[in-house]
Amino acid sequence: MHELGLVNYAVKEVVKFAEEQGIDNIKSVTLEFGEVSGIVPAYLYDYWDWYTKKHHLLEGTKLKCDEIPAVSWCDDCKISYNTVSYGKTCPKCGGGNTWLLRGNEMRIKNIEVEDDDADDSAE
Repeated sequence: MHELGLVNYAVKEVVKFAEEQGIDNIKSVTLEFGEVSGIVPAYLYDYWDWYTKKHHLLEGTKLKCDEIPAVSWCDDCKISYNTVSYGKTCPKCGGGNTWLLRGNEMRIKNIEVEDDDADDSAE
């Protein structure tokens, strides 16, 4: 249930950014998270919907989610490979001297804002 904490963090950061930039109409927020992060997207959407009703700045804001593929690195043969397919075992050498390169992170990828004249995007 770490999704509640992640959404809480994202909401605080988005509100802080919007206030600093003088933004008062956010259309959407895109979160990017790793394939092996353990994040359940359905929970993110539920918590996001709840939070947007609590913050006037976020009312009607849509949440979008993008998944980052999990990739591991083998220190022995110096290759990267799909973590989900092979786990900690390198598909080339069969060794276990590997580590996760990406796929466990979560970040705010995009905040889409709507202004009076045209649609803009802040990254």
